[in-house]
Amino acid sequence: MENREDTITKHEQLLQYIERLKVGSKISVRKLAKEMNVSEGTAYRAVKEAENLGIVITKERMGTIRVEKKPRNISEQLTFSDVVEIVEGHVLGGADGLHKNLHKYVIGAMKVDAMVRYIDAGSLLIVGNRDDAHSLALEQGAGVLITGGFGISSEVKELADELNLPIFSSRHDTFTVASMINRAIFDRIIKKKIMIVEDIVANKPKLNALKISNTVEECKTFAKSVGEERYAVADEWNRVVGIVNLKDIEGLTEGQSIEKVLIRNPITTNLQTSLASAAQLMMWEGIDFLPVVDRNRKLISTIRRKEVLQAMRDAQQHAQLGETFDQLIWNGIAEERNQDGRLFFHGFITPQMATDLGTISEAILTAVMTQAAFKSTKDISGNDYVLDHMSTYFLRPVQIEDQIIIVPKLLEMSRRTCKIEIELIHDDILSCKAVMTLQSIDHG
Repeated sequence: MENREDTITKHEQLLQYIERLKVGSKISVRKLAKEMNVSEGTAYRAVKEAENLGIVITKERMGTIRVEKKPRNISEQLTFSDVVEIVEGHVLGGADGLHKNLHKYVIGAMKVDAMVRYIDAGSLLIVGNRDDAHSLALEQGAGVLITGGFGISSEVKELADELNLPIFSSRHDTFTVASMINRAIFDRIIKKKIMIVEDIVANKPKLNALKISNTVEECKTFAKSVGEERYAVADEWNRVVGIVNLKDIEGLTEGQSIEKVLIRNPITTNLQTSLASAAQLMMWEGIDFLPVVDRNRKLISTIRRKEVLQAMRDAQQHAQLGETFDQLIWNGIAEERNQDGRLFFHGFITPQMATDLGTISEAILTAVMTQAAFKSTKDISGNDYVLDHMSTYFLRPVQIEDQIIIVPKLLEMSRRTCKIEIELIHDDILSCKAVMTLQSIDHG
């Protein structure tokens, strides 16, 4: 039989080599290239890929290090190491404590005596070049972030190293540093809200796939134990080669190979694909079953449309503090119902929506009308939709602080698609109009 190593690329062999390294091992591109007999460029690309996969990190003054991959369940809490990266800082002392989590941030804009009540273990004091405040924070079990790019005294460094509490400096001012940290926390909350395929697969039992050499009889026996209609089929290396449908094997003799009815070159997805993207892919292709593969197209699991949609609905029920641009734009829009019970929307144009000329941005107008279409169609059918096609006409300019009314008019609705017209009105005059075709992700 052919050696497994011969069936994969050099890039993949490098990644596997890196994965086998002990956690904490230092990785040198030059050494890696020499050991694996590849060019330094190929080794560098593999290290960067490993960094994207979360199995290595590159730290200032320490180089590239093999680390344990972090679990998918993202925490809103940042570590000292995370903050150092966010504020573009450099560590002055206490580097052994960079892995510790933070639970509070304190800005030292007061006398030292008044700071004591706000500082406790696990917090981060954001302050300027004040040695007395640095020592106080470390003694209270807190880390220190020095703004303005200032340094520290040798005594403070010794104390930080002794207590394993990080003290680091950033060239930015206090307001900028606080804003950067706040933005990073909100980004984490948004990422936590966005579910990916891995969130579904992680809770499923290990998959035992059909092999291309299996017979119809073996397929039926396998189907009885699993209870599904469709199954992914893999080759001897566990690489996906097709999908078999139970309906397709009806009429075949028990001893025949399932290869005869195999649907080859199936559409697949990976663990990092968002559930929304997976649902949209299923909708576009008219399928309700996706094999989940790794970077070598080796089978990991399978997902069904029903699982994806249910997980998306469950995620929507959990309140999150993080807000995307779409949500921020829509915050100033209120909804009401007309005499027929149909939704319409109204609000004011805020300065953040404007262009340099003082008129509302066309991109913002498009986002507002699209959100109005999604909300009104979901109100009618109860389904979630994605935009398929949109024709927009900008008739008159809308300015800052103008009041607008957004009126959706349903043109046509079927089980899978919906056509809707959106009118944006100011002072009883039509300012913008869009005609959209939406696709339901609840139906394939």
